[in-house]
Amino acid sequence: MVYGSDPVQAIDFYEPLPAAQSGASPLIVFVHGGAWSMGSRENATGNAKIVHFTSKGIAFATIGYRLVPDSRVEDQASDVAHAIARLLAEAERLHIDRRRVILMGHSAGAHLVALVGTDPRWLDATGLSFAALRGVVAIDGAAYDVPEQLRAGAPLMRSLYRQAFGDDPERQQALSPLRQSNAPNAANWLLLHVDRPDGTRQTEALAAALRRAGSSVDVVALPGQGLSGHVASNRRLGIPDYPGTKAVDDWLDRVLATP
Repeated sequence: MVYGSDPVQAIDFYEPLPAAQSGASPLIVFVHGGAWSMGSRENATGNAKIVHFTSKGIAFATIGYRLVPDSRVEDQASDVAHAIARLLAEAERLHIDRRRVILMGHSAGAHLVALVGTDPRWLDATGLSFAALRGVVAIDGAAYDVPEQLRAGAPLMRSLYRQAFGDDPERQQALSPLRQSNAPNAANWLLLHVDRPDGTRQTEALAAALRRAGSSVDVVALPGQGLSGHVASNRRLGIPDYPGTKAVDDWLDRVLATP
């Protein structure tokens, strides 16, 4: 499916396995990582997720979006919102339950789903609202507060953050989910992180801000450290014995069961 004129503005959609289907299906919309400047839906989604969630009766869509430096982070947030709108416009044909849509992302994708889940302007521009999202799953992001990440984050990553967010403090704050987390926000959140000082610190700060604003937030620490743990949190999600798989399954079972 396509949702824009750029070749990367496309969606791969996976139906639930026939044996798991029962009426309209919940939907996970996945946003890949890659430091806002790399990666694609083809190489940064992780096949285990697709197999696992479709076997549970959940439709799965992974989206492409325009990349820095040719496009801006603002364009990427807009792409995420427009991809959701495109899928929901096809809800009847795709047998999607519009009331049970989960937005999920890893790394830079975690930042983008958190931004779309906290700043209403992105969904508003498509005619949607936070009511379109049953919940948000952010997997090991570390740019929820961009100015703080630039100040205290890993030095080796700062050039990538500056390429994405520039030097304008107002722009950095506008693109920080934590700085946009005054109510309203998406109602339900699952924030996953591995043992990375900046990722852990940023995840806990975002969780506290969302809770203050009235959202329901679960935080789960995953095994693994540093970059290797960061990569594994994406690639292994969906593998039955990976702890993150059970954490997401348990959260989905609870959140998708509510009216």
